[in-house]
Amino acid sequence: MKKSIVFVLMILALGLAACGATSLRSAAPTAAPAIAPGVPQEGLTYSNDSNKTVDTATGGTGSGGGTSEYAPLHNRLVIKDVILSIVVKSPQAKMDAINALAAEMGGWVVSSNLYQTYTSSGTMAPEATISIRVPSAKLDTAVNQIKADAIEVRSQTSDGQDVTSQYTDLQSQLNNLQAEEADLLAIMDEAKNNPNSNTSSKTQDVLQVYSQVVQVRGQIEQIKGQMQYYQESSDTSLITVTLIAEETVKPLQIGGWKPEGKVRDAVQKLINFFEGFVDFLIYLFILVVPVLILIFGPIALIIWLIVALVRRRKAKKNAAAK
Repeated sequence: MKKSIVFVLMILALGLAACGATSLRSAAPTAAPAIAPGVPQEGLTYSNDSNKTVDTATGGTGSGGGTSEYAPLHNRLVIKDVILSIVVKSPQAKMDAINALAAEMGGWVVSSNLYQTYTSSGTMAPEATISIRVPSAKLDTAVNQIKADAIEVRSQTSDGQDVTSQYTDLQSQLNNLQAEEADLLAIMDEAKNNPNSNTSSKTQDVLQVYSQVVQVRGQIEQIKGQMQYYQESSDTSLITVTLIAEETVKPLQIGGWKPEGKVRDAVQKLINFFEGFVDFLIYLFILVVPVLILIFGPIALIIWLIVALVRRRKAKKNAAAK
């Protein structure tokens, strides 16, 4: 009998525990899935209006706090730059070719400079620097075409700067300033149409609000300019090319021997030393010595004559004394 009562009580306790667990599960809120920073939310895409997100599941749109910081990869703004240093036969001809390439790809020349430099042997040689902008989608094609006929690629540096977060911050600031401008304009209209103010008071109120509107509009234009700079810089890429003439890096050749590396540099310096020493001797005997003779020759002759006269007088005195 006692065993039966204990068994019934155990069944009742298990039933109550099961009911309590079920009620707790139904009352507990469903936790939102964690979203990793920098990853777009699943089911969300982004419209052209950077202040709105579109829920592809419901078709609804959100704004204000709905502005997403998770920009999709295909909408990221990345500024790409490439710096090249190449050896070519003619820097002038290559610079003209790069200029034509930029125009052909829908880009333009930012700057170009042609100047003279010295080779290791001391002779003059041309060298050039040119910077162009081309559409970012054609950056690799442009770089490959520039390097295609180069004798040597000395260096190549690629750099990318992601400015998506800066652009998004500017967009948020722009939205806030535009909202502030709209509020100020509404306040200014209210001040104009206030029946309880006289003409002088209305004018003063309107001017105060208008001054704030002008300041806000200046900030709006400044932010728009920064956003336009980021947009244009990401739409086009900058390529800076240094064009080195072939004769500038041409290896030293003595007969059929081409010394390389430090040996070449040492031989070149030795040749330069002898060349300078011979030039010094030429200037010394052809220019300096004749000038010294011309200047100091008469002076030395006068001194010699004076010494000779003094010696003769001494000799005559000695002869007379004897």
